Amino acid sequence: MTRAQLKAIVVLPGTAIVYGPALLLWLTAGTRYAASGLPSSLGHRIDALFLGAVGWILIIKTIGLFHSKGGGGTLAPWDPIQNFVAEGPYRHVRNPMLLGVHLVLIAEALLIGSLPILLWMFVFAALNTVYFWAFEEPQLARRFGKTYLDYKRAVPRWIPRWTPYAPEP
Repeated sequence: MTRAQLKAIVVLPGTAIVYGPALLLWLTAGTRYAASGLPSSLGHRIDALFLGAVGWILIIKTIGLFHSKGGGGTLAPWDPIQNFVAEGPYRHVRNPMLLGVHLVLIAEALLIGSLPILLWMFVFAALNTVYFWAFEEPQLARRFGKTYLDYKRAVPRWIPRWTPYAPEP
């Protein structure tokens, strides 16, 4: 993995799932919004761990696909990958990396009982949805043309499709 790829990982997912939540925990410490600690229910802990595991698998798998199939570049918008990738989780959902980030944030919120982290996930998801709609998707359409437009029509942005996408020959 290149230095640029590691930098993008530290900056982007790192901010969303580590630095942002840590700042929220620090800002809300000692207030009525402070994290309440582990849930008392084993079921809630198992649910949170399951969501977190699925989230991390999506993040790691998609970063690996960008590294192996992306043809250079990173996950960062300032240094985009060169090849269109529609393999693995991308066959089910257009933004599996960020879906993974959302699941990790939900898991964090559940595991430590933090409403501010859960709210951060919704704000983060909304901001990304606007960004994708206004900037990233038009840019991908310009770069990859019909290939991307066909993919975009067939694969949902956030809710995974059950059957994997298979482009028409």
